[in-house]
Amino acid sequence: MGAIPPVRALPVLIRSDALLAPALTRKLIDRYVAQPPPARIGSALEELTSREREAVALAAHGPSNDEIADRLIIGPATARTHINRAMAKLHARDRAQLVVPAYESGLVTPRSS
Repeated sequence: MGAIPPVRALPVLIRSDALLAPALTRKLIDRYVAQPPPARIGSALEELTSREREAVALAAHGPSNDEIADRLIIGPATARTHINRAMAKLHARDRAQLVVPAYESGLVTPRSS
């Protein structure tokens, strides 16, 4: 695993965000999907509207809210609303925490590299 160049890491650290190397992120996702989903995950996703589930499923593959809006043929503000409401319902602090239940529940599966 290579080191993250300081030029890329510094802005992330200034914002108090976490920075994970892509290889590490892939290993974490692979580990999550290899485990059986907890029963509570499926029921948590049931709280989402069908449109919120669609937005979460798309977000799990990494596009921006604008890209999600294009895919769902909605405005960017509506895409942000779907993502924000899904985060609130799933008690997710950030986008990474939002997509974990999507993988754990089988709503989405990792794409092969």
